[in-house]
Amino acid sequence: MEIIKTEQNTTTLHTNAPLVLDNGEILDDLSIRYTTYGKLNATKTNVVWVFHALTANSDPMEWWPGVVGDGEVINPDEHYIVCANMLGSCYGTTGPKNHKFPLITIADMVSAHKILRKHLGIRKIHLGIGGSMGGQQLLEWAVQEPELFEKIVPLATNAFHSPWGIAFNEAQRMALENIDPSKGLETARAIAMLSYRSYDTYGKSQLDVDQRWDHFSASSYQRYQGEKLRKRFTTDSYYTLSKAMDAHHLGRHFGSADAALKRVKSEALVIGITSDMLFPVHEQKFIADHIEKSELKIIESDFGHDGFLIEAEQLSALLKNFI
Repeated sequence: MEIIKTEQNTTTLHTNAPLVLDNGEILDDLSIRYTTYGKLNATKTNVVWVFHALTANSDPMEWWPGVVGDGEVINPDEHYIVCANMLGSCYGTTGPKNHKFPLITIADMVSAHKILRKHLGIRKIHLGIGGSMGGQQLLEWAVQEPELFEKIVPLATNAFHSPWGIAFNEAQRMALENIDPSKGLETARAIAMLSYRSYDTYGKSQLDVDQRWDHFSASSYQRYQGEKLRKRFTTDSYYTLSKAMDAHHLGRHFGSADAALKRVKSEALVIGITSDMLFPVHEQKFIADHIEKSELKIIESDFGHDGFLIEAEQLSALLKNFI
């Protein structure tokens, strides 16, 4: 294995060991981009593994302010923080250059995480935390290796992806397939924003009170969000990762989702968001109901699914009580 240092805490691990995917295909020459903060303590009991969502990267201080960072509930003074860019992404870990990239699953992402864990010499993880697609990865790993995590915090996530979520993703992929690549990604993101936020979010932040005829605030907001993602992400990774999310099902190798969740030995704090229409609260309740040592907490928010990124104060308060 060869390590290439790119900046102080962000590194790319290259390995020529083949990664056998869920579908039987093989990825050679795997690269894993990851970021660490802090240091392992003498007893190696302070590891916090953060799992990022669909279009984020390996630096949680960048995309989770108020939760991860100096002086925050997850901080480098107390914790050895690890966050790996997921397989299939465009931020340094092996990913697609076209739609012919193999169909990957959340379990395949976990296989890459396992390679990194072994490389870092981590035997036990004190806390695993992730929202949305990050929560899917966390749960998959906690099911596969029930003794690995002491505590887990899956938030705004599910045990298997819903028909509703799959339908949203398919609508986005239709945009990617039938529109110019750059404009397709912008359109896909605009569709996604409707599922990430809520009726009340738009009503409070994008309401026009001047009775205008055109150029509505909500319209410009959709275009802005699409353009912003197009400038930092790739169509091929978006396509690949959305397919992986659709395929998420904890029960695939364990008979059923509830049977899979019963394998988890970690203490679990499962968190939902009142206005989340993409991963509604009943999905988190299902998770909590089937993990033996678990509790369910609900965050009050008008920000919909994105509340797990925005409601840092509420989330931090829950985490402080838990860890």
